[in-house]
Amino acid sequence: MNISQLRTFVTVTDAGSFSEAARQMGISQPAVTMQIQSLEADVGATLLDRRYRRIDLTEAGRVLLPYARRVLAEVEGAREQIAALSGTLTGRLVIAASTTPGVYVIPRLLGRFLRENPEVGVTITVRDTAGVIDEVESGRANFGVSGAMVKGAHVAFAPLGIDELVVICSAGSSLAARTSVTTAELADVDWVMRESGSGTRQVTERFLAEQGIEATELRVIVELGTGEAMVSAVEGDLGVAMLSRHVAEKALTMGTVTRVDLDAPAVERTFFSVLPKTTPTRAAQAFAAFLEAELAKS
Repeated sequence: MNISQLRTFVTVTDAGSFSEAARQMGISQPAVTMQIQSLEADVGATLLDRRYRRIDLTEAGRVLLPYARRVLAEVEGAREQIAALSGTLTGRLVIAASTTPGVYVIPRLLGRFLRENPEVGVTITVRDTAGVIDEVESGRANFGVSGAMVKGAHVAFAPLGIDELVVICSAGSSLAARTSVTTAELADVDWVMRESGSGTRQVTERFLAEQGIEATELRVIVELGTGEAMVSAVEGDLGVAMLSRHVAEKALTMGTVTRVDLDAPAVERTFFSVLPKTTPTRAAQAFAAFLEAELAKS
């Protein structure tokens, strides 16, 4: 049993297939298969149940997995400690983030971080809040960003920055030429919404409820699963939408949508960093500090 075999085993488990694990690791699929077969021969048990287009852990695989994760974490910790002697930040940084920070915020800022820390390799996975917490709790991710805190989660939350939500309409909408729109008028327009349960939808409905408008009163024309789809629907004049300024920024700059100026306070939500309760990796600590500083600037 060696480190390469354990890393391959964990990667296949997380990826859910040999082909995806091979792509992530940058090696051939036969090489992945050989590593797993060697590990199974070494432990004397089948670790993965290879079903059609699906990989399941056997009982022996479920026993080995947490040990394999701990071994890899210890090895990575040792490498970090050795690298710290030279002051160089190294290692793999796996980030789990909810949709807005994971798609629109972190990728825009990541280049600057990597130019300052070229020895760090980064992977970003986009999950809902529960998924982000699960990724960090399980050790599959070193660092997470979510739009909410969850009580009872075995992770450490900390405020990371503020996300402003804006209401947008199409450039040809009658609202586009208005210098101010009352919140009461929002009950009489068509709406484009994120799917039920999304963080953006929850913030939107909470804001409207505070203005005396219940969600059941709204004319929701379409519910969509991504911010890009919402912007496209607004560009097509399907209705107005409330979404993160980060999501709407490009369309606002191009002039294909217009921000609706409301007679109400700014709508904001907090992004939270999500870190393991154990000591985070140096790369995770450094990126958390970097991201907090960058969000403060914006």
